[in-house]
Amino acid sequence: MALLVQKFGGTSLGSVERIQAVARRIAASRDDGHDLVIVVSAMGHTTDELTGLAHAINTDPPQRELDMLLATGEQVSIALLSMALNALGVPAVSMTGTQVGIVTESAHGRARILEVRTDRLQKLLEEGQVV
Repeated sequence: MALLVQKFGGTSLGSVERIQAVARRIAASRDDGHDLVIVVSAMGHTTDELTGLAHAINTDPPQRELDMLLATGEQVSIALLSMALNALGVPAVSMTGTQVGIVTESAHGRARILEVRTDRLQKLLEEGQVV
């Protein structure tokens, strides 16, 4: 099977219906025999809303804390998309970058990837999971 990495932005995940449509598209790719790694953004305008909240609390929030806050938007998207895939009978698991094995430098807000440890990802793909 070919490995496909698909990226879905916030607009395509902006509602339950859109998440379900994305899940159907992913399921079709899997039915075509592909191993799939899915990368998503936060739903709709979530990133802007979270950034606004952060700046309402602190006009100059620490970058580390802003990164932590913004990551929650992506976590919501990956969990909901995984649930939608499972509802279609497609085995899927949501994972954060750290859980996948992505190691970055510690420059918050602009960290570069230093290494990707693929062992866990490969194991899940071998088990037939969409990750």
